[in-house]
Amino acid sequence: MNRLIKAAVSGLALAGGVLIGGSAVAATPVTGQTQIWANLGNGSGPFSVLFTGAIGDHGTGYSATSSGQITKKSTGYKLFVLKRGSFLVNSKTLNAALNNNNAPPTTENNTTCTATFVVTDPVTFVKGTKAYAGITGTISVTVSFAELGPKNKNGTCNQSNNAQPVATYGSVAGTGTVTYG
Repeated sequence: MNRLIKAAVSGLALAGGVLIGGSAVAATPVTGQTQIWANLGNGSGPFSVLFTGAIGDHGTGYSATSSGQITKKSTGYKLFVLKRGSFLVNSKTLNAALNNNNAPPTTENNTTCTATFVVTDPVTFVKGTKAYAGITGTISVTVSFAELGPKNKNGTCNQSNNAQPVATYGSVAGTGTVTYG
């Protein structure tokens, strides 16, 4: 009887080992094209973001430090806190282009007091948590801003540094390849 119990226990242990061992094996990494979509409004503060393709998730994007701490400063890093995890991206090249005060607007109309500014640069995934652990990859991101500026009493565009825009629009769109999991 002891031998029968030992054999049954041994068989269960072996089956358990196979099942447990099988579940402990790392899942196949996800690799593929992903897209980012966001509406930035006036470009300040956190923003809603949607990822499609290989990352099918949504949440909030924040300015962050290189270690992933949320900050109000423009540091060249973005932290995306999504429903299934978070990840940090290095956006220094993109930020440098966006903050280049010497770059002219993409379009400017001094009759209607409107301007657009469009920049495209790569953004690199640095690290991730939960579902996005081990994330790597690069996406090409385009940031677009449009602005309607105020007019002076004489009907000319108010070009002063402290002039508040009448309306603004900001968007992010991009695509690239990522691997995670």
